[in-house]
Amino acid sequence: MPSWLNARLSWSVLRLLVMVGVIVGVFSLFLLLQGKDPVRAYQDIVRINLQNPRGLAEVLVRMSPLLLTALGVAIPFRAGLINVGAEGQFMVGALVGTWAALNLGGLPRPVLLPVVILAGMAGGAAWGLVPGVLRARGWMNETITTLLLNYVAPLIVGYFVFGPWRAAEFAIYPQTAEIPPAARFPILVGGTRLHLGFALGLAALLLYGYGVARTRWGLELKTVGGNPEAARRLGLSVGGWMVAAMALGGALAGLAGIAEVAAIHSRLKLAISPGYGFMGFLVNWLAFANPVGILLMAFLMALIAASGFTLQITQQLPFAAVNVLMALILFTVLAKPLGKGVRR
Repeated sequence: MPSWLNARLSWSVLRLLVMVGVIVGVFSLFLLLQGKDPVRAYQDIVRINLQNPRGLAEVLVRMSPLLLTALGVAIPFRAGLINVGAEGQFMVGALVGTWAALNLGGLPRPVLLPVVILAGMAGGAAWGLVPGVLRARGWMNETITTLLLNYVAPLIVGYFVFGPWRAAEFAIYPQTAEIPPAARFPILVGGTRLHLGFALGLAALLLYGYGVARTRWGLELKTVGGNPEAARRLGLSVGGWMVAAMALGGALAGLAGIAEVAAIHSRLKLAISPGYGFMGFLVNWLAFANPVGILLMAFLMALIAASGFTLQITQQLPFAAVNVLMALILFTVLAKPLGKGVRR
């Protein structure tokens, strides 16, 4: 292995270890401030969520949307864009995918399932396309538009689940009717909730890792994000790459949305996401858009999220404490200085 590549890998591993250390440190400090024993808490988390097969499967279930939403942020990040809107793209992907499942239910399963997946990705891509075009035209910063669109998407979903799509049998809890069985994601491991979405997330991560490291697509994406003027001189359409990156990122976040509907809830409801889009942004920020880092950080974030119930039982902490912890980690990481080699 060339010395420069070896040094780069070592630096990447070191950065990831530092980030893991930051998370563990913040977590421990949070527990101490709550008057809890961090060592006992870690022992409980490992015993219930890692050593138990069902507990581990639940961690992987929570990891699935984090992988996809983190990739939805990482691809625009490589193109020099900050996509804060994975949450809204997640919601719109769930909405459009649910529409396909409810209205095309007569199709056979080998046709319906891919159609539902593609519909969810199309919804997320369309929601990402809007800030991408505005940014490419130079009309508006994508950070602002993606952030604001996060508040528009739930309003649209709410209109449908409270209005025309509301199932009559669930008058008290607004939600749609169940999607047909042919549109639901298959379970990968019997006796658990681990579903096809996890395999799709891993496949997307592998494609992303290969694409950014070994293909011309990855090189041009990095060029556009690293030096737009140089990209223009090379004949690349910087605006086109920005739009494409935002749309592709939105498509992956939309896939996460329809996966939650078709694998976990079987119907669309307003509370379909506990904040997977925001958590995906945090995962990518911790991982610096590195594929291995995204895998590691998504697992850690999923483990922390799954540990909420564990801490609720063993440490008598409210489940909302996990949300507080996520916010503390985000603030801690955002406080770090960005070095030259960190942005891409």
